[in-house]
Amino acid sequence: MHNEAWFISRIALLGDRKAFSQLVEVYQSPIRRFFLNLTGGDEELSKDLSQDTFVKAWLSIGSFRAAAKFSTWLYRIAYNIFYDYYRAKKPTAEINVEIVSDRIADNTSDKDFSMDFVQALTVLKEDERTAMLLFYMEDQTIDKISKIMNCPVGTVKSHLHRGKEKLSGYLKSYKI
Repeated sequence: MHNEAWFISRIALLGDRKAFSQLVEVYQSPIRRFFLNLTGGDEELSKDLSQDTFVKAWLSIGSFRAAAKFSTWLYRIAYNIFYDYYRAKKPTAEINVEIVSDRIADNTSDKDFSMDFVQALTVLKEDERTAMLLFYMEDQTIDKISKIMNCPVGTVKSHLHRGKEKLSGYLKSYKI
């Protein structure tokens, strides 16, 4: 099996669709999972955003520089696709723990309900959620997350710290 650099050079220099298809096979599931978690479990939207990511990657492959790993570059595209989508939605306010907690409490009469991780993620701001998902679900390093999100390492650490605090508070409020 050839390494990624071989595939990328074939794609960039020759427009080799077969080589690109093989890269898509490798990264399609992780990118969809990333979007699935970012979108709160919306499978159709996740598929659409994933497809947009790979179309953008195909069109932009000539701008890829081996200074970063291909996966970092691809996640950066995915992050930008999601950020553009989210910004276009123009959310009115961030969701906070109390609002989500009250909404869940109103919708269930059983205290023994199982906690849905996707629901728990709604207490986080978009940047916190993205950093948490990249770090804990996609096993990305803080340095890679910094490159993907285009922010300093310290900011990524702050997003992770705040995200852990919010999730911890949220989960503690549902102790049985």
